[in-house]
Amino acid sequence: MGMTDGVDGAGWAGEQGDQWLAYIDGFEGMIAAVGAALMAKAAFTPGERVVDIGCGGGATTVEIGRAVGAKGEALGVDVSEALLATARQRAAGAANVRFIRADAGSAMLDGAPYDRLFSRFGVMFFQDFPAAFANMRKMLRPGGRADFSAWAPASENGWIIEMQGLLAKHVELPRPEPNSPGPFALQDVNFARPLLENAGFKDVDFDLWRGEQLVGGSGAGPEQAADFVLNAMSFGEALKDQPAAVRDEVRGDLVALFSAHHRDGAVRMPAGAWLISARG
Repeated sequence: MGMTDGVDGAGWAGEQGDQWLAYIDGFEGMIAAVGAALMAKAAFTPGERVVDIGCGGGATTVEIGRAVGAKGEALGVDVSEALLATARQRAAGAANVRFIRADAGSAMLDGAPYDRLFSRFGVMFFQDFPAAFANMRKMLRPGGRADFSAWAPASENGWIIEMQGLLAKHVELPRPEPNSPGPFALQDVNFARPLLENAGFKDVDFDLWRGEQLVGGSGAGPEQAADFVLNAMSFGEALKDQPAAVRDEVRGDLVALFSAHHRDGAVRMPAGAWLISARG
C-alpha cells in the first residue's frame, strides 16, 4: 500500500508485492480494523462461493473459507506469486480454500459466476477501471453481492495528511493525479459510483468507516512506526535522493508525530475508508 503513488497491477506482481510480503505483519495490522468491519458487513453464510480479489497473503480468504464452511468455497486471486505462496501456507489443510495467480481486471475465472465478491483494498490499482469493474461484474451471478473497501478522501485520513505535511517541509511532493491507480483512486464517490453502475452493478452503496489507523501495525512504538513508514511505504521513496541528514530529520519528525499519537501500545491516528457494497 503506497501513499499517493500510482501503483499498478504490474507493480504488485513484482517489487510491490515483494515489499508487502517483507513487511506483511505491519501492513496487515494497519488495515485489520477496516478488514474486520468489511467482513462483518459482508456477513458470509455457509455454502456461499466467494472470490477474494487482491487477496495478498490470504488472511481474508482463509477467514471467508471458515465463514462459508465445507459446502462453500473461497477463491483468492492476486497477481503476486510471492504473496500467494504465503497465502497457500496459511490455508494449508483448508479444503474449501484455493488461490490462483490472475489479474481480476481481465481474467475470467473457472467456476464463474460466483455468489459473492470481496476485496479488502484490492480494487484501487487497476490500470483500466471501467474494464476491470465490468470484468468483475461478470464473475458475479445475477443478484449476487460485492463488498469492497477503499480509502476515503485524505480529509478523512489524518494519518496521511499529517505525514504528508511533515514530508512537504523537506521535499517537494508531486501532485497526485486524481482517479489514477493507487490507494486513493476511489476516494471520490462521484467517480467511483458510476464505475460500478456502468459496469452493471446495482444498489451501489458507500458506507463511511471511521476509526484508527495503527501505523506500523499493532504494537509498534513511535520509532518502529517511523522506520516502517520510511522503509515499507512509498513515503520513503520521496527521500531516496536526499542526503542522510534530511532523512534523519524526517525520521525525527515522524517519531515526534507518532509519539503524540502513541497510546495503548500502538500509534493510533484518524482514518476513514469506504465500505462499498453492490449487487450483481
